Amino acid sequence: MRANDKVLPQKDIVETSVAAERYCNVNGGGMDQCCSIMSKLGSALFIEFHPELKTTPVKFPKTNPEIAFVVANTMVTSDKAVTAPVCYNLRVVETRIAALMLAKHLDIADRPACRDVDPLTFKIVMDEFFAGQDTAGKDEVQVWIERLTAMLASASEFFGAQPEGYTREECASYLGLSVDALEKKIHADRFPVRADRFKLLERSQHAYSETLRVVKFREICESTDTSIDYFKALGDLMNQSQDSCRDLFNCSCPELDELCAVARASGSLGSRLTGAGWGGSSVHLVPQDKVEQFIADVKEKYYAKRLPH
Repeated sequence: MRANDKVLPQKDIVETSVAAERYCNVNGGGMDQCCSIMSKLGSALFIEFHPELKTTPVKFPKTNPEIAFVVANTMVTSDKAVTAPVCYNLRVVETRIAALMLAKHLDIADRPACRDVDPLTFKIVMDEFFAGQDTAGKDEVQVWIERLTAMLASASEFFGAQPEGYTREECASYLGLSVDALEKKIHADRFPVRADRFKLLERSQHAYSETLRVVKFREICESTDTSIDYFKALGDLMNQSQDSCRDLFNCSCPELDELCAVARASGSLGSRLTGAGWGGSSVHLVPQDKVEQFIADVKEKYYAKRLPH
């Protein structure tokens, strides 16, 4: 673009890169693309996709020693295009079906904001359910926390009535659709998936609780309360996230679990997978003055048996 004296807004680059990935049969979102293109040095990035793409840099709190993040690769390749029907694309389908069913349960499915959007997401369901709520005088982050907590409870109660999951036929019947119509609505005709039952309880619990953890992470970073143990508070959220990725979203793998365990034993205060999961990399919260020893320990305990001299 520079060579041709062209300017393309960052938002357009994100949207183009998201669309490009879908030509590889991966029904991806835009989180990684957005982080790669719109991040700011020294800050986390709080990303919103609805009602429009919006990013908010979140500076890390000042600590002594400073906060450091160490990225460690599991050396397990996650080929999303190959495993998509039972991994990545399946999770997309499960969350979209859950959003459709939850909207109907909450009696908001026929509102234009839910009816006329493609795809319907958990965020849209939450926004529409609380549309018209008086938030005057409330902090933006606190509104997020209150709403997410309520949605997590609603989803848990609704889908908890059938914890074993739902068949395609059961989902379609609840929504008043044929199975073929449901497949087209969630784009499973373009991105096929394989599953006997959709685990809607676990997927909805992960989606809302993970977003809640992200918001709490932001709340802690922006807090002026000097009594907070930032390493423990932020690390606990990262560890809870990994637990949820493993147990509710089922997107971890044995190597990720092992690497996170090794990292915590080597001084990480918080360890979780990063990216889509099922392999790839992990990220670890480590005090800056412990990074060198941390890396040495992880090399010895995890990498040495995989990369023998």
